[in-house]
Amino acid sequence: MLKIQEIPTPGYEKVLEAQDSEIGLHCFIAIHNTAIGPAMGGMRVYPYASREDALTDALRLSKAMTYKSALAENGLGGGKSVIIANSKTDKTPALLQGFAEVVNTLKGKYIAAEDVGSTPEDMAIIRTRTPYVGALPTEKSSGDPSRFTAWGVYRGMRAVARKLWNDESLRKKIIAIQGLGHVGSKLANILFWEGAYLILCDKDPLVTQEHARLYGAQIIDTKDFISIPCDILAPCALGGIINEKTLPQLHCKAVAGAANNQLLNAEAGRELMRKGILYAPDFAINAGGIINAAAEFDPQGYDPKLARDRVNHIYDTLLEIFNKAEKEHKPANQVADELAEYKLQHLIGKRQSPLSFAK
Repeated sequence: MLKIQEIPTPGYEKVLEAQDSEIGLHCFIAIHNTAIGPAMGGMRVYPYASREDALTDALRLSKAMTYKSALAENGLGGGKSVIIANSKTDKTPALLQGFAEVVNTLKGKYIAAEDVGSTPEDMAIIRTRTPYVGALPTEKSSGDPSRFTAWGVYRGMRAVARKLWNDESLRKKIIAIQGLGHVGSKLANILFWEGAYLILCDKDPLVTQEHARLYGAQIIDTKDFISIPCDILAPCALGGIINEKTLPQLHCKAVAGAANNQLLNAEAGRELMRKGILYAPDFAINAGGIINAAAEFDPQGYDPKLARDRVNHIYDTLLEIFNKAEKEHKPANQVADELAEYKLQHLIGKRQSPLSFAK
């Protein structure tokens, strides 16, 4: 029996908790802001330690999605969903269809897409019960967003290089990547061909070894990632990695990766600035996936070339943030927040026509 309850949450438009013990479903959907369009955000499947951890993640991620879409001016709002489950052992068609029923109750206010622990194939299963799904593995849909996210992070790294060294080339730069999943692995591939020197780690040692062999990379343990001397530190796993405990260990010139919510709090961004470490705000640099997913709702239909060209603008967005931060003596994360909030307040990029979910 599916049970859905709303959790009143200040600053959020709607937060739902849903459970169905028969199919093992326990999920949250958080809709942060739909001022410029319906909320779109990934469905994360992860074995959270507690209900509170799952809810906190959904709230933080949905707010980040609001800012991510606002900066990209893609006509979408911010939302996120999390399912408390092991993606390798607990993810069944029944669980995904149960989740779809929860999504359907929101009547298009939230659109699900791929995220950590989910795949385009999962979205296809969800689509059998609700039309409010993106990033489907079909000809008319945008498909797997990870290659666009990886490309956007690469473009963001070139903006970092331009700001730090007045040369956007990443050739011979030492770049450490944590997390070799869908995005991290593609980013490593791009950087290899660029000529960067790679340092890699992943929670799965076999995955690390496989990629290190492909790219002639140095292997480190995940516990050594934060302190490894490098030019660019690229967190591409889960968030909260930059915090009061890890900040003193940093030996990098910049932090620029694909992970969401890399800073545990705003103070971590101020401390990075004090330490002279350039930070590429995560919701700016990792927006490639949502930019690509939004493109499938273009009136003329999805075109990967147009999506790619929009993702390329991440370079310009980050240079704007870096230059404004330097001029105003503010942390880059604060400047990025202010820019996103300005666009939300003034409805810049607001969607002018409703989305069509016909596939």
